[in-house]
Amino acid sequence: MYITKRHISRRTVLRGMGAAISLPFLEAMVPAQTPLRKSAAVPKSRLACVEIVHGSAGSTPYGTDANLWMPAKEGSDFEFTPILKPLEPLREYITVLTMMDNAPAEAVTPEEVGADHFRSSAVFLTASHPKRTEGSDVYCGTSIDQLYAQKFGQDTPLPSIQLCIENFDGSGTCAFRYSCVYSDTISWSSPRTPLPMTLDPRLAFEQLFGDGGSAEDRAARRSLNRSILDGVTHVAARLKKNLDARDRVRLDTYLDNVREIERRIEAVETYNKNNPKRELPTAPIGVPDSWEDHTKLMFDLQVLAFASEVTRSSAMKMSKDAVNRVFPESGNSSPFHSASHHAEYVPSILELSKINRYHVAILSYFLNKLKNTPDGDGNLLDHTLVFYGSPMGNSNTHNHKRIPVLIAGHASGQIRGNLHLRFPEGTPQANALLTMMKKLGVDIDHFGDSTGAIEI
Repeated sequence: MYITKRHISRRTVLRGMGAAISLPFLEAMVPAQTPLRKSAAVPKSRLACVEIVHGSAGSTPYGTDANLWMPAKEGSDFEFTPILKPLEPLREYITVLTMMDNAPAEAVTPEEVGADHFRSSAVFLTASHPKRTEGSDVYCGTSIDQLYAQKFGQDTPLPSIQLCIENFDGSGTCAFRYSCVYSDTISWSSPRTPLPMTLDPRLAFEQLFGDGGSAEDRAARRSLNRSILDGVTHVAARLKKNLDARDRVRLDTYLDNVREIERRIEAVETYNKNNPKRELPTAPIGVPDSWEDHTKLMFDLQVLAFASEVTRSSAMKMSKDAVNRVFPESGNSSPFHSASHHAEYVPSILELSKINRYHVAILSYFLNKLKNTPDGDGNLLDHTLVFYGSPMGNSNTHNHKRIPVLIAGHASGQIRGNLHLRFPEGTPQANALLTMMKKLGVDIDHFGDSTGAIEI
């Protein structure tokens, strides 16, 4: 029997008016008789970097001794601590890195003392100390998400995406003569080029699935209550005629997920439009008042972006330094920043740990979505490296020691998972960033204040 090698390109896009919908991996994208290891079934890894601010209760002297974040055991037999407990069902994908420091975020001159909230985020993915300036002459370092995007994002529709969950200024001076840009983004394409982060889920959705049409065109489509999928329905129907049953189900599920996120955004916009007493009156109309709803929307958008390879690199700020948002779902009704200044009082440290655990639980939502999304010869979490943590350690003293960081995902077989590594005190976090770049195929020998790669 003659077998043709005709197949669908991995870069196939469903195009319609106001829409450009990239496809998830389909078996029809593998040429007949082509070994999987040489096909689109083994995709390039994705990188997701997620920052939470204000350190961790587990980074305090009490929290370290009580193992609030850091497991007591090293290796693969570690226990999931009170803060990390929501990740236990994902054990095989989790690598916990403890006792690492983020020294470049510390003050280096007397004038910088106390300004940790206003430079920490800039250090998180760059491992570089930001230049203290009020002007446009900002200077820091290139972040790992952008190093990855510069090498592996040039053949995707978007080299990278940057998302955030709090209103950011992006201009002016915040405090201690630091430009606000240092606390407004974690993503730097060069030492002089900070990248803005997208707050509005609608804008992020249009970036991923719009075709670059004007804002007026997009507004007109929404005013007619038309889905972004309406323009591609006939194209999708033609494509499905040439797919087997499994691919049809996968395509339908993917398009249903796109539409479901679009519906959620529409519901938020409708509610906010008709509710003059919004909790966040200055936020764009597509931003939910609920932090959890907003964060889950942004995580879901990243899952769709990774599934369709619209991009392979994302960076997301889950909060902003010195923010006083309350997270009632955590069981702690104190404002976040206030709770982080616990005066080393044990009951207050334990209250902060509730907020930390809640944030980790929301991270587990993202990881489970990745795990439950098929991708090539596995799932998205198999083919993704997620880096999560905070550039601060004990926020009560504004230090950057024993910072809370972890890695999730197998990065296409490069990271084993199910591992706790405890490092000698003073080990730079940059060693982890350097190692992640090497595991992802970015060949660098040094990064920030790194002293060498680590074994993960």
